[in-house]
Amino acid sequence: MAGDAGPRMIRESAPAKINLFLHVLGRQADGYHILESLVTFADLGDELEFEPDRPVSLAVDGPFSFGIGGDDNLVLKAARAATAQFGRLRLGAFRLVKNLPVASGIGGGSSDAAAALRLIARLNGIDLDDSRLLDAARTLGADVPVCLDPSAPRLMHGIGHELGNRLYGLRYPAVLVNPVVPLETRAVFGQLGLSPGDRFVPMKVEIGCDLKALTGTRNDLEAPAKALVPEISAVLNALHAASGCRFARMSGSGATCFAIFDHYAEAAETAARLQVEQEWWARPTWLKLPS
Repeated sequence: MAGDAGPRMIRESAPAKINLFLHVLGRQADGYHILESLVTFADLGDELEFEPDRPVSLAVDGPFSFGIGGDDNLVLKAARAATAQFGRLRLGAFRLVKNLPVASGIGGGSSDAAAALRLIARLNGIDLDDSRLLDAARTLGADVPVCLDPSAPRLMHGIGHELGNRLYGLRYPAVLVNPVVPLETRAVFGQLGLSPGDRFVPMKVEIGCDLKALTGTRNDLEAPAKALVPEISAVLNALHAASGCRFARMSGSGATCFAIFDHYAEAAETAARLQVEQEWWARPTWLKLPS
């Protein structure tokens, strides 16, 4: 990161969250949707810096920083949520470098909040497995709990608060592509049209979810997202047609899509080409898949 952050600054990466599959199993009476998803994390994302023992504040820069500062940013909400759970804590000033597109289905804000909780935990000697830290994450949104530990893929159930065990496996070359069209999660779920109380039978999902197994899963938000942002279809068509692409799907509520490749050079070439030809946001990366 540019500039000298000083010796007191500590840092955390906030990696992009990728839903390898996402099944909508119904809607609760309170309106929250019931999900089943296998989540992994990319080797790229936002970056969060933290200067301890300063007045709590947030500075935001980076290519996608416009309009996301202010008191309602999830980083500051994370500091308040941690204080509510633990009482008096050492806090400080945050600086967020926003590298990921906003409202893009890859958990940018949720991952930022989780990174803030990890920084606060590190400064205050709090174990990441402390149940109070998870309780703080649960108050911040459905994706924040799974983002607390981005070291390995894991299954996520319910409204995002029920987490499976860490699943270890292999890293695969991949590319993330967004047509630079923001897409609000609420609008996508609204397009589904489920009524409170609707329930569906969960799929039988193998824990060893390799590429072959992924083809038998789905993202139930893909069709409603395409209805709202037709460019998603163009992104997926371009990824499926790319040399070396083995699998492509939309992540989360969109509009970011991902593709998995045999070789990193193929992923890098595809990202560079789509960024130039289509003027989309496209980045090569690595994704972990459980085996």
